[in-house]
Amino acid sequence: MSTSEENKELVETLKGPRYYQVSLWGYGGEVGYLSLNKEQYDYWESLAEDDNGEVVNYILDPEDTETEIDPEMDFLADKEDPSYHHMWYDAENLVVHQNGVDYSHARITVEEMANGEYGSSIVNTIVDGEDLTELVDDNELDIEMGVDETEEPEYVMQVYNSEKGTFFDGIIETVGGFDPKKLKFYTTEYWNGDDTVVSIEYDGVDIDNNGGDTNGKGTSVYFWKN
Repeated sequence: MSTSEENKELVETLKGPRYYQVSLWGYGGEVGYLSLNKEQYDYWESLAEDDNGEVVNYILDPEDTETEIDPEMDFLADKEDPSYHHMWYDAENLVVHQNGVDYSHARITVEEMANGEYGSSIVNTIVDGEDLTELVDDNELDIEMGVDETEEPEYVMQVYNSEKGTFFDGIIETVGGFDPKKLKFYTTEYWNGDDTVVSIEYDGVDIDNNGGDTNGKGTSVYFWKN
């Protein structure tokens, strides 16, 4: 039979502080939407129709592409020093830049940790890779699904770096056990229709994202006009 001292120690242990690591993993990526003028749009769309691989090569390494680019269409070239090229995510005509896991293709893991330091031992797995949409539905969680309100230009080039892996990794400190009903998710719908998870709260407090570990699965470039 437990002594009163042991019971008191157990109560203090259960009360806290207790630490949980929340991870989101699955499929998503880094996406950029660039504004083109009509001449640039016609030029790059035509080049992509002939060989989209060459367009991708230019986007990934504009200073080392085998295709000779019309200087007037070379929108990644620096205006003051055309010999220097910006990367697409630093381009002057980049309108919107997103990075994260897609809400519909995300899974969530929650693990209790021995302490609040990354890399500490795992005490218990609370949520083991559950589909995020199912977790939200089953627990009737609050989710705020926003829409990016940036004005969409007439001519758009989309750069899509597809990635797989962990996109969110954060630690929460609680008094008492982890309660999934205290989670709240925020997503943003971008121009291509993807809902990207942009932040997570627990008990009204934003969870800092320590980053993640993803692997690139390929880069694609798309064009459209409005």
